[in-house]
Amino acid sequence: MKFIELRKTAFAASGALLVFALFNIFAKKINWGIDFTGGTIVQVKFEKKAAIGKLRKALKKLKPVIQEFPKTNSFILKFSLSINLPDLQKKLMDIFAKNFPQNPASIERFEMVGPVVGKFLIKAALYAFLGALFGIIVYVAIRFKGNIWGFAAVIALIHDITITFGIMCFTGKSIDLIVVTGLLFIAGYSVNDTIVIYDRIRENLKKAERKKNSEIFNTSITQTLSRTIITSLTTLMVVLSLFLFGGEIIHDFSLTLLIGIVIGTYSSIFIASPLVYISKR
Repeated sequence: MKFIELRKTAFAASGALLVFALFNIFAKKINWGIDFTGGTIVQVKFEKKAAIGKLRKALKKLKPVIQEFPKTNSFILKFSLSINLPDLQKKLMDIFAKNFPQNPASIERFEMVGPVVGKFLIKAALYAFLGALFGIIVYVAIRFKGNIWGFAAVIALIHDITITFGIMCFTGKSIDLIVVTGLLFIAGYSVNDTIVIYDRIRENLKKAERKKNSEIFNTSITQTLSRTIITSLTTLMVVLSLFLFGGEIIHDFSLTLLIGIVIGTYSSIFIASPLVYISKR
């Protein structure tokens, strides 16, 4: 298949996705999670097993993020700063008594995350991402003895992270540390896939000096295509299982990975490799 010849179409498609993602990031209000904006965390425990669906319905007006601890009858409730703290504990106990009269509940933990901590976590997440980008540029540049390989990989990586983050903003999901962890995971996954293709391109460039670069690049991508597809599909199967059966606590994390793995696989073939081809030509 002539992957390199499709680069203009791929660049146009990526450009459209990037515009869509950037619009959702900057034009719409990002739904930052409590980790970044501050709020209240409450851990509650029931004497018997309580259905998370019923709990979510009972607390609908307070709009908490609910995380369940399997086999412990405990839940973590995360409330935004707009909740009136002095009355929150009393409101919760009243709601539990009304909706779970035969299943008494007790509050085990009641903590507040201030906005100062939230700003610190935003900076920490940004530094982690920038540090990862710098490390990738240095590693790939040393590995392939040329800056273009590293910069092309990082451009593809920024492409993947931006589009994934933009889609998460579009869905209205809460952006918290779990989602940021998913974005960093995508960075590692995407670069690993790109380096496998880079290795084959470099080997074929050394062996077939008289062939056209476009032919060498297409052959290299084709030779690694089965490995790329098998790896992506098996990873997607696992992540899809987490998304469907993993519960509320890792739902946004697994959704981030689902989007990122698809975008990362695409960019390794149609973004990172064509960028190196353009520089070589």
